Amino acid sequence: MSEALLRAVATREDEKVTRGPHPYLSGNFAPIKRTRPLTPCTFMGHIPPELAGGQYVRNGGNPTTNENLGRDAHWFDGDGMLSGVLFRRGGEKGTEVKPEFVNQFILTDVYLNAKDNTNLKTPLLPSIATLVSASLARIIVVVLRTLFLVLLSALPGSRQRVKKISVANTSVIFHDGRALATCESGLPMRFQLPGLETVGWFNGRKAENEPNQDGRRGFGGESSIAFMKEWTTGHPRVDPVTKELISFHAVFIKPFVYYSIVPPSKPVDPRAPMLGPRFDMPIQGVSSPKMMHDFGVSARHTIIMDLPLSLNPMNSLVGKPVVSYDPTERSRFGVFPRYEPQKIQWFETNACVIFHAANCWETDSIVPVSEKCVHLLACRLTSASVVYSAGALAPPVPKPVPPEYVEQEQCRLYYFSFPLTADMTDKPMIRNQWALSAIPFEFPTLAKSYEMTSACYIYGCSTGSSSYYSAALGKAAKIDYLAKINAETLISRGIAHPPQQIKGCVDNRTLDEIMRSVDPDDPIKLFALPEGWFAQEPRFVPRADPASEDDGWLLTYVFDESQLDNNGECGDHAVSELWVIDAKNMRDIIARVKLPQRVPYGLHGAWFPEEEIHGQRPIEKLRCEVPKESIDQSSLLAVIRYTLERCIG
Repeated sequence: MSEALLRAVATREDEKVTRGPHPYLSGNFAPIKRTRPLTPCTFMGHIPPELAGGQYVRNGGNPTTNENLGRDAHWFDGDGMLSGVLFRRGGEKGTEVKPEFVNQFILTDVYLNAKDNTNLKTPLLPSIATLVSASLARIIVVVLRTLFLVLLSALPGSRQRVKKISVANTSVIFHDGRALATCESGLPMRFQLPGLETVGWFNGRKAENEPNQDGRRGFGGESSIAFMKEWTTGHPRVDPVTKELISFHAVFIKPFVYYSIVPPSKPVDPRAPMLGPRFDMPIQGVSSPKMMHDFGVSARHTIIMDLPLSLNPMNSLVGKPVVSYDPTERSRFGVFPRYEPQKIQWFETNACVIFHAANCWETDSIVPVSEKCVHLLACRLTSASVVYSAGALAPPVPKPVPPEYVEQEQCRLYYFSFPLTADMTDKPMIRNQWALSAIPFEFPTLAKSYEMTSACYIYGCSTGSSSYYSAALGKAAKIDYLAKINAETLISRGIAHPPQQIKGCVDNRTLDEIMRSVDPDDPIKLFALPEGWFAQEPRFVPRADPASEDDGWLLTYVFDESQLDNNGECGDHAVSELWVIDAKNMRDIIARVKLPQRVPYGLHGAWFPEEEIHGQRPIEKLRCEVPKESIDQSSLLAVIRYTLERCIG
């Protein structure tokens, strides 16, 4: 690399003005360095017996290379770190519950290469903030830097060869005896419960370090773009009935999206036929490379979202950022039977951004006509401002759009219904598309056993202060409300008295108005955090014999920001808590588990019940760090590698 290119790597562009500490690298967003094995915790209150033996685990980005605080950074960047609380059984009869905290880095190739590598001044992978805002010249420089460092990692003296670029920092799921950490930039990574140790990459058929290896290829196959087709969404879905894992793979080359179904290794019902895996089925009709984070999956159908948020390296050639939102384009939803993507039907509507689908289900009707309809609940944003605000960047000036397309800045829980036409030549139309509530709503979750059915209750996060969905530049948003929405009731109201399509809303109350409600049957209930406390995405855990769908608890990490110093930073003394909240009344804190350290504000988690922990597949060994002293640094190639890496690091 030339001296000019090296300078470009180290220098931020003139238009990027330093505004003090990066909001997503400071306070409780700041990464932590310490990891702990399972460590006993104290708690107040009563831990429900249904939690005994289970574990709550949450994923999130935690950059290990974090010395250069003036670099480009984004909330969605960072090495994956798992933070969990195990509710260990104790006592002679196993009826006592003793919570234990554990956190571990996910030992990806990128993390192992960077760990204790003093040559790297910034993370190996380019920040999303760079891809969103930088010039073509700078993007070329940072991509070349990454490619060069990846090549250098194959030379002697490297801690780890980088074969896969995923940081596995987005979510966690359980499928067929494996706990998996996910990210759109690569394969899922298997980890072991309850210690959260890393096992190895999972390709749809096998994971590294498992016995009885299946030598066949899974995600990606044998094609020339196999490495792209390994890019598995951060939100694969596991059918609660069939136990199939359903996923998609967004790539840069036409057809731009592939689709996979991975069945369990053993049939759920001996009487049911066992279908084999289906890897990398092409999805036809996607217009260009897109930033696809989530999708809808019902019991019999799948919905792919082709939205005007592009993720296209070719954008740079026409003066656009690699990640770019165009409000003048249309949003498209492709609906097809689960096993037949060739039967996709495309529905079009106004531009929007959707990062998270809450639930998806289908209905059949005979009267007035025979019809199949697929329904979707999703968190709909009216702009891509969160992509910029999560990187402390000013959003670009939006293109002018016709007045009928103009919408206020918002992120709400939306209902869509897609009636499927029998004649594939007909152009299908969306029947309903409106918000259930006017409150901000993101990070949706529901009772696991009700997924892919017409569930009643959707839980999620809201905010009454700076919004996660449109945070002011230089100010990170935080979650100060947990919300519970009775979707069934609000959908029924909307169908009986339809609001305006697209821009309409069934319940227009504000957060304050909902908080003042004394109606025990209010379809929206809020849990307000105490002043100065902030939560993270909640997860629902049902009672053993629930009397209703919402009979259970919400688990969420919380943090008291009075622990921050005068500069808004966390000291080593700062700690988080795990709260167990009554999901039925959304008022009572059943238990407060005090953790031995803080858990940075992160992304997505899951509840792993005791039977899943005990039902994990056997492993032969774990991934581990290579001791520095065991690496030969004396050979000529090792010296060359070290020198070049230090020059461009």
